[in-house]
Amino acid sequence: MLETGLPNLANGAGVSRYAQLAQDLRQRIVAGEWAAGAAIPAETDLAERFGVALGTVRQAVAMLAAEGIVQRVHGKGTFVTQGLNGPSLLRFFRFRGPTNEPPTARVHRCQTVRLRAAEALALGQQTGDAALRVKRVRLLAGRPVLAEDLLLPLARFEALRALPTGEWEDLLYPMLARLCGVTVARANDELSFGHLDAATAALLDLPEGAPAIRVDRQAFDLGGQCIELRTTWGDATAFHYSAEMR
Repeated sequence: MLETGLPNLANGAGVSRYAQLAQDLRQRIVAGEWAAGAAIPAETDLAERFGVALGTVRQAVAMLAAEGIVQRVHGKGTFVTQGLNGPSLLRFFRFRGPTNEPPTARVHRCQTVRLRAAEALALGQQTGDAALRVKRVRLLAGRPVLAEDLLLPLARFEALRALPTGEWEDLLYPMLARLCGVTVARANDELSFGHLDAATAALLDLPEGAPAIRVDRQAFDLGGQCIELRTTWGDATAFHYSAEMR
């Protein structure tokens, strides 16, 4: 049956039909019509539903796959991505001692703050809008190795405001999906060098002024909206980088 809610794909001046269809499908996924991890209808079904050629559907789905919004599984179909499972910033470091245990997290503080201009711009919010500022430490075998400062827009994460710090989970992104319905589809990390201030050094059991790696992250939901700003600090003497050249 023809989808009656679909905008007229022929009227998008300067925009291809498949790009318009991709935008419509993207909006439906963000709105929850197909949940994270769920299969979307087969391409032939989508073509019939929206009254477009099969090739148009294939190009639209390919666009969403390139954006990381859906994933194609050979022989099974196309699924809404389940999101990042907290891609570990530990990959940038090589810490001494036993590291075969999974990392854990300890939240030290979660408070409501007002966004400054640059923060609001990055998060697509207004200056002065409310946000949650979370201070937490990542641990390996009980030893603190990373100190993190997270900024989350309150409008998207109101459910976390009253959550006791002891009930925050070790992996942030699955918790955001479960409690707040926000799926993190991708993240950008930028590395730089600096020195630890007194408060951060204390969290990591390192001396004030110790050399450190700073990782600045922006995380985005399925609709491409930035939903997290994060700054992570780790011991520079444990920094590790590798790359394969072909």
